[in-house]
Amino acid sequence: MIIFPKYINRGQNEKKYIFNLIKSWCIFSIFILFMIIFSIFIYIAVKGLPTLNLNFLLEMPKGTPLGTQGGIYPAIIGSLYLLIISCTFATILALSTSIYLVFYCKNSRVKYFFNLIIRSIAGIPSIILGLFGYSFLVYHLNLGRSLLSGGLTLGIMILPYIQTQTEKILSEYHTTIINSSYALGISKSYTINKLILPHCIGDILSTIILSGGFAMGAAAPIIMTAVVIYAPSPDNLLSPIMALPYHLYILIGEGISVSNAYATALVLLILLLIINFLALSVAKLLKSYFTNGG
Repeated sequence: MIIFPKYINRGQNEKKYIFNLIKSWCIFSIFILFMIIFSIFIYIAVKGLPTLNLNFLLEMPKGTPLGTQGGIYPAIIGSLYLLIISCTFATILALSTSIYLVFYCKNSRVKYFFNLIIRSIAGIPSIILGLFGYSFLVYHLNLGRSLLSGGLTLGIMILPYIQTQTEKILSEYHTTIINSSYALGISKSYTINKLILPHCIGDILSTIILSGGFAMGAAAPIIMTAVVIYAPSPDNLLSPIMALPYHLYILIGEGISVSNAYATALVLLILLLIINFLALSVAKLLKSYFTNGG
């Protein structure tokens, strides 16, 4: 069979054309996405910056109706506490489940069952999780509308994401290194604690921090479990709290103060950007540390 050069060149040109077309479309899509995000941030910044100042960040809400004056300090603190509790609770469950499924579980049916449960939780609407948190944590366990109830509910919400990503990170670790460790007679628990987790900790922490940003911006799960219209900074886990997304919802929904609402949204966006930047920085630093033999 004779293949003429002109047909080869034609095929190569067609492939090159398709490749350039796909590349151009990807660049265009990224540009559009960036412009949308940039436009949203600029719009909120223009609307919120005139109201945003140090007093707005450090004062309690004031005025009649509440929120027309003063600041959002208790809402900032409440949101940060919710982030810490939800990430801690979800990480304990997610990391334990991932280690078991990747390194200990040999039964495919058990793995399928765990994955089914995790993916089912991921598909539950956040408002349904809020109803569950209210009926089980607030009512049956008598925790009340509190920081703990809201943090546990948000932890359940972000659990599937942390577990799925952590399982993926652990399963992609070099099997040759793991098998070499086993061949030297090193126990599985020592291999996991001293060899695998230190090298995967950067990606795992990045996943946890990004999930915390998702939890910080969620309002539906905490409406009936944690937040109230006005509360001081929480002094214990059973105290009701204020949170930025719910405070924003009240300011807009009740028509209390549009200018304060934009400033609150801007603060929430800035915190989320800081969290995302922190996640990327932590992952990069830890990867560099362990890659260089730290």
